[in-house]
Amino acid sequence: MPDPVSPVEPLAGNDAASPAAAASSSAAEAPVKATSATTGDVPAFGWSGYAERVNGRFAMLGFAAVLLIEALSGDTFLHWAGLVP
Repeated sequence: MPDPVSPVEPLAGNDAASPAAAASSSAAEAPVKATSATTGDVPAFGWSGYAERVNGRFAMLGFAAVLLIEALSGDTFLHWAGLVP
């Protein structure tokens, strides 16, 4: 039975295994933009879909935190924070 974890060998005829070929091929390729960890979007500033998605996620966390504070303290958030008497 073959070993399920065996080292990967380069394909025959593939010149990308040599350092000189790798350097010449990487210089010809365009730089790849890093995508988000959760989506295929490229992180961008301003009015972008990515920024709006992140803003919405932080808003949901903040709302959940306010509900948790109100549930644990037994008081409203505005009174707990000292914003109303």
